[in-house]
Amino acid sequence: MPPKSYKFVYDEYGNTKEIMVHTRGIGVQGNNYVNKGTAFNETERRDLGMDGSLPPAVRPLEQQVKNSLEKVLKKEDDIERYIYIRSLFDRNATLAHAVIATDIPRFMEIIYTPTVGLACQQYSSMFRSANGIHIFPGNIDRAEEILHRYRHRDIRVAVVTDNQGILGIGDQGAGGIAICLGKLMLYTQGAGIAPWHCLPISLDVGTNNEELLKNEEYLGWRHRRLTGSEYVKFIQQFARAFKNVFPHSLCQWEDFSKQNAFAVRDAYLHDLISFNDDIQGTGAVTLAAVFAAMKIKGEKIEDQVYLVHGAGAGGIGIAEQIEAALIESGLRENEARRRIFTLDSRGVVTSDRMVEPYKAKFAKNPVEMDWLQDSGNNALLDAVRHGGVTVLIGTSGQSGCFTREVVEAMAANSERPVILPLSNPTDKAEALPKDIYKWTGGRALVATGSPFPPVKQDDKKMRIGQCNNVFIFPGVGQGVLASGAKEVLPSFFTAAAKAVAGYMTQEDLEEGVLMPRVDKLKEVSTSVAFEVGFAAIREGVSGPCAFSKFKHEDDPERLKILIEKMRWEPEYLTLVPV
Repeated sequence: MPPKSYKFVYDEYGNTKEIMVHTRGIGVQGNNYVNKGTAFNETERRDLGMDGSLPPAVRPLEQQVKNSLEKVLKKEDDIERYIYIRSLFDRNATLAHAVIATDIPRFMEIIYTPTVGLACQQYSSMFRSANGIHIFPGNIDRAEEILHRYRHRDIRVAVVTDNQGILGIGDQGAGGIAICLGKLMLYTQGAGIAPWHCLPISLDVGTNNEELLKNEEYLGWRHRRLTGSEYVKFIQQFARAFKNVFPHSLCQWEDFSKQNAFAVRDAYLHDLISFNDDIQGTGAVTLAAVFAAMKIKGEKIEDQVYLVHGAGAGGIGIAEQIEAALIESGLRENEARRRIFTLDSRGVVTSDRMVEPYKAKFAKNPVEMDWLQDSGNNALLDAVRHGGVTVLIGTSGQSGCFTREVVEAMAANSERPVILPLSNPTDKAEALPKDIYKWTGGRALVATGSPFPPVKQDDKKMRIGQCNNVFIFPGVGQGVLASGAKEVLPSFFTAAAKAVAGYMTQEDLEEGVLMPRVDKLKEVSTSVAFEVGFAAIREGVSGPCAFSKFKHEDDPERLKILIEKMRWEPEYLTLVPV
């Protein structure tokens, strides 16, 4: 359906109240934002030229959801369920989201991790219909023209990837756009950003994945990755085009390699309304677990010693966010950094060896720490013992590296050690929660990166909180948009972390649980959005919401109203024939 065949009409809060339809018949049924399938009533069928093209009975949304659930649950495995949900979205976006909303924890495993990894790997072989935008060297000069085609959808959030750093599986070429599709579905579920306001974008600069380059079915740009000045120029051209076409929209950088992730994020901190979820979202959700742990321990974050095992984009992002929170709590920068150790494949990151620029600021000077002057003391166990670590965070992808000795050393440093094995998928976790509880006599405070079943401890089952970025990025996006923030500040992520920790119930805290339940995503996202929006007001970077006529006038109470009213729900809208 060409752009002029429909138009969204909004209420004063920027929420879609109806759709003006300029086409008839198959043109209506062929657009996934307009199509209602068998739910079109008799009047709509007649006025929109579909009389006779559908069976006589009208099946309402509730019945369609029930019917679709029966079908999807009968599929043999989760990749088949993924294909079904994506195909349903391509036919009827409202119905697809109504189905997902019935069981967020279950469907999140299908539309996002872990199933989305398989979708990335099988992207070319199971391709069915086009989704999103593919920018590559052959069309980068026309990027602005391509983006203009989507202006009629009032794009509010774009998730943009160069496909190189897909979590756990690396360079997936054009298949990386599946990550963007999944993240944007969660923006809709969490923050209520309507699917037509979301845009997935693949920056296809080639691939170094030999299997893809040799695969005749591969649909991406079949060249080795651009590097150096060619890569930088490509990103610059895209960023300029995006800003020109969508100056008020949020750009979320996703799954860049660790080297490029920091460089791209930092290059456009002030030029675009943008952030990197792998760095800042991961940092914020981990900080949320730390905040929750402090409530349980009755201690302050500035009194802890942190060790991040795994100094990639996620690990350094966590260190950055902890540093920002420590400075906000009153520590000076050098005091904050002194309390944060990072550890890579060569041990504790120290200033007496060559390290990547993004690691350098957390490198420790061995002269200032006697125990680091002996290079034999820089391994994980030694660092925990000599550094007095009380919060241990794993992002290394090294299964089982939090050994019994390491965990017992943590327990010797603190009555309630905080141990967060965050690597995923499950088989890459640094330790199993049941082992951590066993080795600490149930004293440890644990959250994981992957979902784990409850652990039985002292005749009761303990829920394992999951440090999932989904608790952060939808609310950050909605808070930024509603507040009219001109840039995304580090303080937004501290505010988001506090909001997530603040959502924890007293019952959860008493049981040692550090993260909310995933089925509370909508409520948590709303809380995060308000705190982020209020942070934008407090920091002086807010302005009128570009997507709403409702004026919050930097009034927190009016901002809260706007955030709640902007939210789209998966319900069929009124279609107005034109």
